[in-house]
Parts: sequence; structure tokens; C-alpha cells
Amino acid sequence: MATGTGDLGPPQRSVASRLNWNDPSFRAILYQIIVLGLVALTVWYLVSNLQANLKSRNIATGFGFLGLEAGFGISESLIEYSPASTYGRAVFVGILNTLRVAVIGIILATILGTIIGVLRLSKNWLISKVCSAYVETLRNLPLLLQLFFWYAIITETLPSARQALNPLPGIFLSQRGINFPVPAFGIAFDLILIGVALGLIGAVAFRIWAQKRQDRTGQQSPVLLVAAGLIFGMPLLGWLLGGAPTEMSVPELRGFNFRGGASLSPEFAALLIGLIAYTAAFIAEIVRSGILAVTHGQTEAALALGLTRGQTLRLVVLPQALRVIVPPMTSQYLNITKNSSLAVAIGYPDVVSIANTAINQTGQAIEGIALIMAVYLSISLGISLFMNWYNKHIALVER
Repeated sequence: MATGTGDLGPPQRSVASRLNWNDPSFRAILYQIIVLGLVALTVWYLVSNLQANLKSRNIATGFGFLGLEAGFGISESLIEYSPASTYGRAVFVGILNTLRVAVIGIILATILGTIIGVLRLSKNWLISKVCSAYVETLRNLPLLLQLFFWYAIITETLPSARQALNPLPGIFLSQRGINFPVPAFGIAFDLILIGVALGLIGAVAFRIWAQKRQDRTGQQSPVLLVAAGLIFGMPLLGWLLGGAPTEMSVPELRGFNFRGGASLSPEFAALLIGLIAYTAAFIAEIVRSGILAVTHGQTEAALALGLTRGQTLRLVVLPQALRVIVPPMTSQYLNITKNSSLAVAIGYPDVVSIANTAINQTGQAIEGIALIMAVYLSISLGISLFMNWYNKHIALVER
């Protein structure tokens, strides 16, 4: 009977050979261990030195100060706040104010930038040149300078509250900001907000269903009509369920200021206008380049099929341009969020301004700066995750 050892595989290397300095794998691992050791040693030195300096100056550490009474007022707050509130609540007010500017700014800058980007490609010479001048002017001026400009326009050129401009009934423009009427609907207002949220969710769900149905059967659904019905119909239903109130809170001049209605402070208005105008200039170029990236043959084919230029832009060009537009648009959304930190220069109480006040009162600069960094990092990561998901959703699928 024949015997054999079979396939024994490649020869095994001894431990001594694997630890040989001439082995590239061994050197690569050793270098990484040395680098990690140096990094850990540096971090240990910095932390220990920081702790020693803080202890020598009797400066408390940790985030326990967030539970202490803040003792300072905040001019604008979306939630109830008073000087007796804690530092933690004050920081939360700043976060909400930052989110308020970022969300509104992103929406309006996208709309304005898209319009300007499309109009830059207009065959009308005057419209095209005006839009080009807008883009080239605003994107080449420092944003901080533009914020100072808009703040000066509002506070210096507008009259005092007693001589406020009244361009429309119930709307007043003055150095106090913009005052305008709002519904005094009570519980109906909450139901309307719920209706808006449900309407948006329903519109998105119907859009997804209609797209799948069209891919499967080729039949189109009235997406715009259904979406409009849901977005406007659901809030209307909430208004009816709330008793269909019609009372309005209208601003009235009492003393040196207005009472009633709602208002936009000069600081908020200047910050919002500056961020929108500046970012829209960059978004316009992104939209223009995305449209130009779509081959002209697509436009010619759509026009040959009988589509109007508006339908061609909306149904053929922009859906393809989005695949080029979305990635750089994400950067602009991140920029508008981070640039909102310049609000401290004009006195708007965002998270940076409020955290700076807390740092000046408590002396805990490390914790305060860490909070600011954590807030902006969280917002930026959230925007990036959403935009990456959307970019993946609209990406071309290879067959």
C-alpha cells in the first residue's frame, strides 16, 4: 500500500524569522507601535499638564456648572428662559437659535441659489449679466463684512419704532427689527403644525409609491396635485379640528416698542440675510455647473418630443444635474451652518455667544469650547448623513 504525506501547504515560518528586523512586515508593525506610543505619551503629557495648571489656579473641572444658575438674560429664545435658569438651559437656547438660523438659511439659500443659477443660463442678456454680477460680487466679499453691512442697513437706515415703516397692513420695519402679525390660534396652532408634518410625510410617501408604480407599469400619477393637497389639506384639517379660529395677534406700538404679533430682531434678520445672500452665490454656481454637465443632446431630445423648455428643465435636465449638484451642495450646507457662528460679531445669541458668556462667568473654557465643538460636529454629521443618503438615493444604478 502506497503511503504519502499529502499536501502540507507552504512551510511555516518560525517565531524568530517573523521577528527579524529585515522582515518588512515586522518593521511596519513596530513603526506603528512606536507612533501609537508617542501619541499616547503626548496626550498623557498634555492632559496631566492641563490638570496641574487648572489645580494651581483653583479652576473647577467637569460639566457640573451646567446645573448652576446662569444669571444672565438672552434677548431671543424659542423656549421659556429667564436669568434664573441654568447654564444647561441657556446653552440649549443657543443650540435652538443656531438650528433656527441654519434650517431657515439652508432652505432659502437653496431656493435663491437655484433660481440665480438657472437665470445665469438665460438667453436674456440683461438677466444673465445681473445674476453674474450678483454671484461675482457677493462670493468675493468676506462674509463678516457682509453681516456688518446688513446690520448697519437695518439699524442705521430704518427709523425708530415710533416712525416705523408700514409697507403692508400689520407689518412694521424699524430699528427694532421686523414686526408682523401671527395667528393667535392656541391649540389649533399645534394641530396645524402636526398637519404640516403629516402632510410632508404623506407627500414624500406618495412620491416614492408613484415612482415605484411608474417604474413597474409606466403609468404616471398626479404627484404634484396629491402632494399639494396633502401639504395644504392636512394643516387645514388641523385648523378645522381646532375650532377654525380666525383671531390674529397684530403688533401695536406701545411706548417705545411693539407689543403683540411676532418679530425678527435686527441681529437675526442681518445674520439670516447675510448667510442667505452669501451662500446663494456659491449654490448658484453649483447649480449652473450641474446643468451644464448634462449633455445638450438631452435637451434637444426632450424638445423634439414636444416638451416645453420649462418641462425639459424640470423633468429632464435637473434630475440628471442633481447627481452633479448634490455632493458640492453638501459642503455649502455645512458652511452655512458653521458660518452662523459669526453671529457673535453682531450680537445674535447663538450657541457660540451664549457659551462664551458662560465661559466668562465660570472660567471653564475647556468645557465650554468642547460643548461648542460637539454641537457643530453633531449638526454637521447629521447634515452629511442625510445628504449622503439622498445622494445615494438619486445615484445612477449600474446594470
